Formats: sequence, structure tokens, C-alpha cells
Amino acid sequence: MSQLSYPPRVAALHDLSCFGRCALTVVMPTLSVMGYQVVPIPTALLSTHTGGFEDLYFRDLTEDMEQISAHLARLDTRFRAIYTGFLGSDEQIETVSRFIDRFGETEDGEEKPLILIDPVMGDDGVLYSTYTPALVRGMKRLSARAQLLTPNLTEACLLTDTPYRDTAGLSPDEALAFAEELLERLRNVTQGRIVITGIFLSDGTLANLGRDTDGSAFTVRRPQEPHSYPGTGELFASVLLGGLLRGDSFFAAVEKAASFTGDVIHASIPIPTPAREGVALEPMLWKLLPQD
Repeated sequence: MSQLSYPPRVAALHDLSCFGRCALTVVMPTLSVMGYQVVPIPTALLSTHTGGFEDLYFRDLTEDMEQISAHLARLDTRFRAIYTGFLGSDEQIETVSRFIDRFGETEDGEEKPLILIDPVMGDDGVLYSTYTPALVRGMKRLSARAQLLTPNLTEACLLTDTPYRDTAGLSPDEALAFAEELLERLRNVTQGRIVITGIFLSDGTLANLGRDTDGSAFTVRRPQEPHSYPGTGELFASVLLGGLLRGDSFFAAVEKAASFTGDVIHASIPIPTPAREGVALEPMLWKLLPQD
């Protein structure tokens, strides 16, 4: 990407958690350092994220999203990608769908935005506290619009009505077979590219399974780190999206996302702050700077 070119825009429909690195506070710096202008459309305002904090402040921003979207439309704003993540209510399924309708179409000859849907709903087999059955059903409908879908194992199970299994308690072969079955079932959800992220294997590796639109599948593995942090899903998805937008192959973009996320986790472990505050990505972001 030339330094003199106008940065392509990415619309990021995600929550703003003021404390604890996740969602927009991860997405915006990550994609920005990769050379993209991130236009945030906050879905909810939270004092902290929902993992490890009590008595948090939560505000649904559905009405605000509609007003922001309308103003951006009047400005004739164009996007190279639309990235959706955490939603604040089941009503926002339709709000996000309308946003995709409004900004997903382009003029003749212009490339349509890449639609990345990260169906943020839960982790470790547990649904997030703000999510309802109606919102889960709505996320299934929304995921059908994805050109790129990035669920973790829990979310892949929720999207396919599959009972959750802790892969760390299975043999690596059993765990990968379970994940491959989920990957196949997700083809009934979307015809786009799919990556199931963060599959812990009992041999000490972490796997990410991808399937391209032609049906070809692959697995990217790297060593597990001894700690886990919130916000790593958003970090992975942001690096993946940035790689695809700059022309990387699907496999190369997944490999880069897995490698960078693992490196940031590794670098965060010696820092004496609670894991709930998220990964210390700031000192590592320079590694994502465009090389040309």
C-alpha cells in the first residue's frame, strides 16, 4: 500500500468497552496501523467488557447507530470492508442488516465491501451475560450475509446447534475431527470463507481451521500460551481482515493473524497486570506496519 494513497475505510460495528482491551479499542489501532481508516459504529457503550468485571455500566446504542448510519449515507461514505462484532440487543440484527444493505452496494465498476462477521456471543462453552436466545437466533440470520465468518469454537457450536465439547479434553485427532464437522456444518450458515478460531488441543497446540469458498480447507497451528486474554478474537479478526484487504491469500492472512495474536499474548504474559485488562498490544503494533 503506497504511503501517499488515501487509506481505505473499514466500518467497524462493535462495542466500545472503556476499560479492558477488546472490541473497538483493539480493532481501531490494529487496522489503523495496517493502513486503514476505521470508522467506528458503536453498538453498545460499556464501562468495562463483560469478562471478569462486576457491576459494569452497559448502554444499548441501537438508536444512535441508526442516526450515525443515516448521516454517513448523506455524506455518501464508501467502505472497503464492513466488520461487525458484538451486538447490544436482538434489535441490532436488523440495524446491522440495514447498514449492510445501505453501504454494501457500490457504483458500477467499484468493488463491493468485504463483509466480515465475527459472531461474538460467548467463549469456553458459555454465552456472554448480555446475550439472549433471540439474539443468538438473529446472529444465525446475520451470519448468512458473511463473506468472511470468524467464530470461536463456542460460537461455531451455537451457530450450528451443536452441543459444545471442550477440545482440550479430547485427543488431537478427535478434537480436529469435531472442529472439521463444525466447519462443514457452518457451510449451511454461510457460503463465504470461514475460520474457526482458538481450538485448544491436548498436545499443547492451538488450531485455527479455515475453509475457502471453493471448499478447500486448511489448519493453522501454533504453540499454546499459558494464559488467555479477552480481545484476542478481535485482534485475530482485524489482522486477518487487514491481510485480505492488502491482497494476501486466505491461508497467508490466517497464518499471519494466528502468528501475530500468539506473539502478542506471549509478550503480554510477563507484564504484571490482570489478564482481564487484555493483551498489551501497543508495543507490538509496529510489526503490522505496511512494508512497501
